[in-house]
Amino acid sequence: MPSGRGVLVFAAGIALWAGARLLGSPTLHMVAVGLVLLPFAAALFARWTRQRLRIRRRISDTRVQPGQRVHVELEIENQAPAQTSFLLVEDRLPSQLGRSARLVVASLPSRGRQRVRYSLTPHQRGRYTLGPLTADLSDPFGLTKLRVEFDERDELVVAPEVEILGGGPDSPFGMTSGLALAKHLFRTGDEFYTMRPYVEGDDLRRIHWPSVARSGELMIRQDESTRKSTAVLFMDTRDAAVGQTHTPCFEKVVSVAASLGILLVRYGFSLKLATTQMSPQRVSEEGLLEVLAGVSHHTSRALSTGLTRLRMVAASDTTLVVAGAPPAPTELSSWLRVGAMFGPKVGVFVHPTDPDTLPPDRRAQLEGRASQARMSLSRSGWEIVVLPPSRRLRELWQVERTQPLVTSGS
Repeated sequence: MPSGRGVLVFAAGIALWAGARLLGSPTLHMVAVGLVLLPFAAALFARWTRQRLRIRRRISDTRVQPGQRVHVELEIENQAPAQTSFLLVEDRLPSQLGRSARLVVASLPSRGRQRVRYSLTPHQRGRYTLGPLTADLSDPFGLTKLRVEFDERDELVVAPEVEILGGGPDSPFGMTSGLALAKHLFRTGDEFYTMRPYVEGDDLRRIHWPSVARSGELMIRQDESTRKSTAVLFMDTRDAAVGQTHTPCFEKVVSVAASLGILLVRYGFSLKLATTQMSPQRVSEEGLLEVLAGVSHHTSRALSTGLTRLRMVAASDTTLVVAGAPPAPTELSSWLRVGAMFGPKVGVFVHPTDPDTLPPDRRAQLEGRASQARMSLSRSGWEIVVLPPSRRLRELWQVERTQPLVTSGS
């Protein structure tokens, strides 16, 4: 589209053409025709130039935690044989990341490149898409404006906050059973056990090449004398229990799940993650953070579907870890039945609201519900930690490792 200057030049050309007709001046007539055609020639030049412009985006980190600064670099390359005018480049950002970045780039010579940078600080967990990019172009005379869109998109994953939790030499929960220790399959490591698909981090020397040739997939000989212990991490995502996405309770539960999951993986557990609406699936440390970055609340009030899925993966040598809100009295019996099918059991429960902000009667009701759940589950062999949304898990986790019974963190 023509700029204000282009409109003035076109109008001046028309007026000059009218004057040339009245005066009968061929020279003035030629000048007028040139002024009239100049904006159209500028528009054609801008359209031709846009096909020769390239913009690339580079992000300093593709996965960060809330509050961590991210640096974004845009590289603009002019592949046209002519110099460009000033450019206005805009990188569109989701509203949760702030206003879109607008950057002014000086004219680029032919085959020239220029890099511009900006930074952003995400404050909310989530998965965000950066882009597309747009650039406002014009001709060297500034007679026309043209907006070009580049479908250059990158994903930024803002993982939940992870608290580094300590643990003992055998088990991260301070239990004598030491479920983080390997389980023996055979007395020696020379006996063949089974084949399984390759998992990132496996010893490449254990690849069974004849099976690879037959199936076309990397297969590992499971003939070692040990294997990893298994843990199931369950996160309650019902909005009736933990609130909606980005509320303090829900985000604290996500952070608790991430912290416990990282602890389990780093202690050698083979981890499966399950939520109220997601069936248990095996995850690595990176996969855990990827999933939890995009997890959202679930509108269903029923817990039965999630518990049914847990029963399908239950085993006496599997550790169960639960992150959610203190169970209601009507849910305690269901949790006790499911817990009886697992080995060690750990529950970290977050109050839906900080008790210190409630009136005395509501605070007593909230703490009474948590105390009832803690007492019932502890008698069945659970280790329980209860904390408000404003409290850090690390503070209570370190304290409660030396105490047989967990107390409320309110």
